Amino acid sequence: MQQYFYDLVDYVSSGLKGGEVLLASFSGEESDFVRLNRSAVRQAGSVAQRYVTLELIGGQRHVKATAGLSGDAATDRPRLDALVADARERLPFVPPDPYLLYSTDVRSGERVGGNTLPAPDATLDAILAAGKGRDLVGILAQGAVCAGFANSLGQRNWFRTSSFHFDWSFYHDGDAEGPKAVKSSYAGFAWDDAAFRRKVDAAAAQLEILSRPARTVPPGNYRVYLAPAALAEILDLLAWGGFGLKAHRTKDTSLLRMIEGGQQLSPAVTIRENTRDGIAPNFQPQGYIRPDAVTLIEGGRYRDCLVSPRSARQYGAEPNGASESESPDSFDMDGGEVPSAEVLQRLGTGVCINHLWYLNYSDRPACRITGMTRFATFWVDGGRIAAPLDVMRFDETVYRVLGSNLQGLTRERDFIPNAHTYGGRSTESARVPGALVENFAFTL
Repeated sequence: MQQYFYDLVDYVSSGLKGGEVLLASFSGEESDFVRLNRSAVRQAGSVAQRYVTLELIGGQRHVKATAGLSGDAATDRPRLDALVADARERLPFVPPDPYLLYSTDVRSGERVGGNTLPAPDATLDAILAAGKGRDLVGILAQGAVCAGFANSLGQRNWFRTSSFHFDWSFYHDGDAEGPKAVKSSYAGFAWDDAAFRRKVDAAAAQLEILSRPARTVPPGNYRVYLAPAALAEILDLLAWGGFGLKAHRTKDTSLLRMIEGGQQLSPAVTIRENTRDGIAPNFQPQGYIRPDAVTLIEGGRYRDCLVSPRSARQYGAEPNGASESESPDSFDMDGGEVPSAEVLQRLGTGVCINHLWYLNYSDRPACRITGMTRFATFWVDGGRIAAPLDVMRFDETVYRVLGSNLQGLTRERDFIPNAHTYGGRSTESARVPGALVENFAFTL
């Protein structure tokens, strides 16, 4: 499909008129999906899809259109001819875009990862064994995701990665309060039965504890352990306008106090956009190449912004490969010195939080976040899980959670891909440790 995409762009480029410039982006996947409920396969199938987006540029005017590809030139070429003809007809009537910027520095390349995935049947055997005697609900997605960029200036880029993501829950429904669940996930580039079994054993142990009567604790400040999935939810919200140049220049960033007020996080906190080790393409739709990494926060201090081409043109900066949203696609947070096996012992007495949800800003300029606990949150007493906890709401600032109240980060980190499959498998991901935090504020 790589050469086919390039050939299509060559074909369309040969018909350009005058000073027209063409930018083309490709997205596609070949994925296997399996849905499970009550530890049985309920739906299985494969998806193969390919799309191309063409952007026709004339001066400072541009028009964009997307079409599906069949893989048959006799079908696809006339379809793209029609797209370009329609774009050319509309081009004189769209207003000039003062912030239009695209790369004219031809930097071609490819990044193609090896495929070490097992056959879906082999993966499914391990999953069904894990669900034996339990109520397992989940979805397995695995396969290759591809992206491409090409333009009429001669630049050619291709990206392909093969990965898997199994997102599942064990359900316990043996009490009058309704079903309760322990949620977990396992993802990566090569399936490891031993690593998966460790995830299953940990979830099964928590499932047993869910059968105990739930405890309610009053609102107040508690010592907590935020598991990697819970901390990833906080970072995901932080990415919403936190790191983009436009948000900084318009003072809409949630990190405003860090930028202008001298506020800092803990010296243990370093966060990067780590494209090299993620599953997102190392180029973007205007042809700019992403560096291997952009350090966003280093040693608790703000360092660099993500800069899209539009923001670069508007604010006189250099683009660094960011997409238009200027949000990280490959979040990477350094680990610390706390062994994961010791987190409950070091927590002592407090709350173990596996997942958070419904997060939002309660005071954006102060980077104050509210949200709720979700799935398997436990009361820990003397370093041991004592009872499940009812759902609670928290209200905290990132400056406390990852700053003054941060007690330590785990040495080990979890690789957490975005599980969204709307329109196609997401290539966003995060590598995140767990965090021990004191005086974490619960309001309900």
